[in-house]
Amino acid sequence: MEITQPDPWKVAMGYDDVHIPVMAREVVELLGGSVEATESPSLFVDATLGAGGHTALLLKEFSSCTVLGTDQDPAILDVARERLKPFGERARIERCRISGLPRLLRKLRVARPVGLLMDVGVSSFQLDRPDRGFSFQLDGPLDMRMDPGRERTAADIINRWDESDLADLFYFEGGETRSRPIAKAIVEARRATPFRRTLGLAMLVEQVVGRRGKAHPATKVFQALRRAVNEEGDELTAGLDAAGLCLAEGGVLCVITFHSGEDGVVKRFMGDGAKRGEWKLLTPRPLQPGRDEIRSNPRARSARIRAAVRVGAVDPSDADEHAGNQELGDSQA
Repeated sequence: MEITQPDPWKVAMGYDDVHIPVMAREVVELLGGSVEATESPSLFVDATLGAGGHTALLLKEFSSCTVLGTDQDPAILDVARERLKPFGERARIERCRISGLPRLLRKLRVARPVGLLMDVGVSSFQLDRPDRGFSFQLDGPLDMRMDPGRERTAADIINRWDESDLADLFYFEGGETRSRPIAKAIVEARRATPFRRTLGLAMLVEQVVGRRGKAHPATKVFQALRRAVNEEGDELTAGLDAAGLCLAEGGVLCVITFHSGEDGVVKRFMGDGAKRGEWKLLTPRPLQPGRDEIRSNPRARSARIRAAVRVGAVDPSDADEHAGNQELGDSQA
């Protein structure tokens, strides 16, 4: 879908330094189609609220809408609450994993949303805080948990998994082609001293791989660890199923991914759903950020957006049954 908003739109829509929402114009354009199709005040769900960048834009653009923003990270929810205060009751914030949405919506007794956004992956807020352990450029504990309630950290994986499992993780979840020599070096090094800090691991990977191109040599290893710690693959799959249960007929599902494997999961989900007559594709091919956006926000370079319209809605009793089988993280206003 061609987006023709002028560059000054960024300023008018209130961009700031807290969080630059990725492909914001495209998100507003795609989800806006669902608002135009309904006459009554509408509910959006931002299932990966983060610092509230996309939610703030939706609330500014569509004055009659309400946004329910959810995230599993309590620290970033505090940032979002402060940012979204000017919108009052139109911005509702709950702590919840994506897969827990059916149960949460049932608990809150809200109308089916007309739009649902998932921005999959780590946020700049998390990357830029050394104490969270996501960055290979800032020294911090090897943690990487988006939800601090999770028991397993990145250090647990690095220090406890055997060599073959580590190699498979780096290859399949990170796309690291030199996964085996990296895993071997990790196992040998940890015999003397367990890995506790991000820079220690990043330096070892660089010693094995060397510097090639612009990307840091530890990028793929850290990505794989983050995905394993937070069970991102399973969460994405459950979240897509939840979207099918929650959305109103004619509602739009919009998913932003940063990993080819994740994009493939979304592509298959929407494509298979379209063949069954459950979804209508809005993006036969994924939308990608333009050069100007990549220049101003380099972290957007690998972003891909896919969107589809829900054709028909799931029977409420089916949604309730599914919700009862979903494990929901703590939910709090």
